[in-house]
Amino acid sequence: MVIGVTGAGGRLGRAVVDELLIRGVPAERIVAIVRNPQETTDLSDRGVRVEYGDYDWRDTLTGALAGVNRLLLISSSSRQRRVRQHRNVIDAAVRTGVESIAYTSMVRAQGNPTMLAEAHRGTEAMLRTSPIPWTMLRHDWYWENYTAGLDAVIARGELLGAAGAGRVSGAAIADYAAAAATVLTTDGHAGVVYELGGDYALSGVQIAGCIAAVAHRPVAYRMLEPDAYAEALVETGLPRSVAAEAADNEIGIAAGWFDMRSGDLHRLIGRDTTPLSSVVRTALRESGSQTAGQSETGNPDRGGHL
Repeated sequence: MVIGVTGAGGRLGRAVVDELLIRGVPAERIVAIVRNPQETTDLSDRGVRVEYGDYDWRDTLTGALAGVNRLLLISSSSRQRRVRQHRNVIDAAVRTGVESIAYTSMVRAQGNPTMLAEAHRGTEAMLRTSPIPWTMLRHDWYWENYTAGLDAVIARGELLGAAGAGRVSGAAIADYAAAAATVLTTDGHAGVVYELGGDYALSGVQIAGCIAAVAHRPVAYRMLEPDAYAEALVETGLPRSVAAEAADNEIGIAAGWFDMRSGDLHRLIGRDTTPLSSVVRTALRESGSQTAGQSETGNPDRGGHL
């Protein structure tokens, strides 16, 4: 059995490859499909087969997928080109005889009204009409979304948002990678839709409180209107289109679309999902923050729920 992972140069893709290796999948039976092979020599040094494959160029994907039995299609980062790019991957998979495809979709993709969900619905529709057995891995929020720019959040003393009391059932990238590895290495997942959310859901106020507890700094949640939130993100340097999508996601969170406690993720990985506090603590340690590693007063996990 040869397992292919598209987008293997990204954080999720690398985490999936690592998880496969940890589970004992021989390196030579893992195909890491990447756009920049020169940036993934660490994978080839470990014996993983690294292949050039660009979502925009079907012929490169056909070559990269040669000999692959099971494929993880990690969603493209381009919302505007995502459906077309995914069509290229699916067509190449059909052409090369791939036996199954697992796709990293979005939580509640069929009804989720956010901008980001639209392209995922399109990809799911293509997979449902393809001749290849499929599995939908619908991801909720990544806790790592809240640790990008963490030092700035702590320095400012506030976490901006527009979701009100809306909650997200977040999990760590490593959790989603473990779920994908389970699907890729075991049977019985064909035609199954997994709604993958963490074991608990947190509001913006609770997320800010967790960051404050781990960092030993005051951090408050500052609620903005969606348009004002988008403008605040633009002021930090984000492109306006990305800021608009982020604000749109906040509206979705406020409406409850990202509160998904189905238990699917827990069952697939066979353990509790990673607490937000662990992800925050790791991010502070990696950034070299002086707050990382200090003894904590109280329990930022609050019984494991943060």
